[in-house]
Amino acid sequence: MRALRHIRKTGLKMNRRKMRYTVFSIASLLWFGACSQGGSVKKLPIYGPKQLVESEEGGMQLDTSYHKIPNFTFVDQDSSMVNNQTFEDKVYVADFFFTTCPTICPKMKAQMLRVYEAFYENDQVAILSHTIDPEYDDVEALHDFANKLGVESKKWRFVTGQKKDILDIALKGYMVTAMEDETAPGGLVHSGAFILIDKKGRVRGLYDGTEPMEVDQLINDIPVLLKEYEG
Repeated sequence: MRALRHIRKTGLKMNRRKMRYTVFSIASLLWFGACSQGGSVKKLPIYGPKQLVESEEGGMQLDTSYHKIPNFTFVDQDSSMVNNQTFEDKVYVADFFFTTCPTICPKMKAQMLRVYEAFYENDQVAILSHTIDPEYDDVEALHDFANKLGVESKKWRFVTGQKKDILDIALKGYMVTAMEDETAPGGLVHSGAFILIDKKGRVRGLYDGTEPMEVDQLINDIPVLLKEYEG
């Protein structure tokens, strides 16, 4: 548990103010299926907003096709390009943060380290953290941040890019909040969610990354998701 020991040793200070994760609206999320085979096999829901599309017969109708993370290209702490193909044949956990965040980020990273340690040996599981402060969080800053946490890029990638692209994919892709707010500490506000993504790029779970019990649930749900790809 090298990384966990490291963060405890550094004594990261947590701000008492907490921000719970947010999504568009519970009513706007559509989930498909919670169980299969008569309830004997657990299956995680698939989240995503319905969209109006034109039908073959003409007119508009709600599209019930699965929502997927849109195409993206970012750069990680090793200056490597990271895109959708980076996570081919993997499930991954995504979140949003910035290295100088004075509020919930240290607590989120302490909890994400638990996920990192739990699945360090499993090549089918990865972690993707997006900075929402790319002006400050360049490759060098992200590299230093990862080193301080004691984590490896093969498992946990910290990415930067154009701010608009990052904020857009938070809202439109992962369905969580990330935005500039001059009244917020650090001038930025973001969701505290950990988002579980399957091998097809679909959202399969949303968990409060500041709450140990919800992260426990995430750690328990990842093997459930992986079972879908067995056999």
